[in-house]
Amino acid sequence: MVKLSVVVPFYNVHAYAPDTLRSLRANAREDFEFLLVDDCSTDGTTELLERAGREVPGAVLLRHARNEGLATARNTGLDAARGRYLAFLDGDDWIAPGHYAELVETIERLGCDFLRTDHVRVTGRARTVRRSPVGRRGEVLRPRDAILPADRTTSVDYPYAWAGLYDRRLLDRGLLRFTPGLRTAEDRPWIWRLHREADSFAAVSTLGIFYRRGVSTSLTQVGDIRQLDFIRAFDQVIDETMDDHEAGLLLPKAVRTYCALISYHLGNTGRYEPAVARELRAMSAAALRRMPRDVLHEALGSMDAQRAAVLRRLLRRHRAAAVALPRARRAEVPA
Repeated sequence: MVKLSVVVPFYNVHAYAPDTLRSLRANAREDFEFLLVDDCSTDGTTELLERAGREVPGAVLLRHARNEGLATARNTGLDAARGRYLAFLDGDDWIAPGHYAELVETIERLGCDFLRTDHVRVTGRARTVRRSPVGRRGEVLRPRDAILPADRTTSVDYPYAWAGLYDRRLLDRGLLRFTPGLRTAEDRPWIWRLHREADSFAAVSTLGIFYRRGVSTSLTQVGDIRQLDFIRAFDQVIDETMDDHEAGLLLPKAVRTYCALISYHLGNTGRYEPAVARELRAMSAAALRRMPRDVLHEALGSMDAQRAAVLRRLLRRHRAAAVALPRARRAEVPA
């Protein structure tokens, strides 16, 4: 019987994949499997994975015929997974020896649906510890209770799928799959759904995941149209939260977080291609207009003045443009 399945997508990470694969080898066990998903790499990553398929115990190589993005690659791994428990790892990160064995022992002892862990952020040679924003450690908690309060960083603001371990019953309930086609922010609807619908979780102070930042091939470093998928991702969060039986309680948190993300991206338009920056402003204004007006007003009132002013200004400008356009078109109609 397979105890643990680890889903690891790879796309053009030839320079970093050897560290990832070595760390998997250091975590190998007879009852562990590593599902290596090659998302149609073109830089030599495929050859590394083929070798790993022969040399890393428990490695299973899966291939996409075309590049489909991280969300779909993770789903491919989930479709093939046979384990009692599931984990995720990105193809440019790595884990400490024995990390997965420790997490399996912990989740079996606690008997909860999923674990959340801390991690080490690696930027060049610098390393910093990042804690899951859950104060009570090693204690089984109700995931829904970890969504609020709206004005503080909570568990849904720590969306990293690889920072945890998940019982297979969540997969059977449809809670572990990712929205196909999302090229960035794919973890956002996923973490919200997990916290709304799972029954139990625990946070543990395990530091075994090394998350590499500043990778040139990462979408966090690329200023093209794919970055704007965060809007589609958070539209999904809002829509699904509005259907929740506690929508009135949870929506302020979802809307405030969405506003903060929009503000962050608007503050970084300099790294986008000009056409993408224009599209970002238009899509952001449209997203703000789609939000429940009373909840949006409350959210803006709770944010710092500078960020709230940016969002209000964006709303006014695009509202004025939307009104002016029909007028201009009417003026062009001959008498």
